[in-house]
Amino acid sequence: MPSKIVLVTGAAGNLGKAVAQKFADNQYQVYGFVHKKQGNDNDTVPQNPFIQVELDLLNEAACSAMVQNITESSGSIDVAVLTAGGFAMGNIAVTDTKAIQAQMQLNFETAYNIARPVFLQMMQQKQGRMFLTGSKAGLNTTHAKGVTAYGLSKSLLFRLAEIMNTEAKGTNVVVAVIVPTVIDTPQNRADMPDADFSTWTKPETIAHIIYDDAHKAIANVNERVIII
Repeated sequence: MPSKIVLVTGAAGNLGKAVAQKFADNQYQVYGFVHKKQGNDNDTVPQNPFIQVELDLLNEAACSAMVQNITESSGSIDVAVLTAGGFAMGNIAVTDTKAIQAQMQLNFETAYNIARPVFLQMMQQKQGRMFLTGSKAGLNTTHAKGVTAYGLSKSLLFRLAEIMNTEAKGTNVVVAVIVPTVIDTPQNRADMPDADFSTWTKPETIAHIIYDDAHKAIANVNERVIII
């Protein structure tokens, strides 16, 4: 029987599925959050301990209630991997506040609405590992040329991790931000057919790195940016 609990947002996406599978293969009880279940999802979700849950990540109250329900039924939350988000092109000339708000909702609010109640639960436990999904454009916004709203929204995840790690000082609660390079997915291959796919990172590789990091002692929480 699974003895540990992991929450995965964006569990219908390529990275989310890979993360869910990795933890399920290692006997975690996986709660995979999706925006909407599809009729054929059972053919693609992990076949080991896995519960697929519909959840609107923009509904703050629903996210808090979900975390509370899982905690009450399972006793704790050991790991959370937040992969939900999205991308948008646009330089400053074409990026109005509506575009910024859309990316903020997609990349920051969907993370914060789960991260906050999970973090509070982990603080009660005094232990836990959380992984946010950043980007190169968010880590260093000089790389956000042409992706203004996306870069701004992703940059907040790094600041959030810094704040949480400061609050968690003295506990075994650690928040990390992963920074993948281009992920090798069917969608990205279709969008960039002339690219060198051999330089891209497979979702399974990222999932393996996240799993390993969740199980090692953390020497310095100020170095919790994981560039992949």
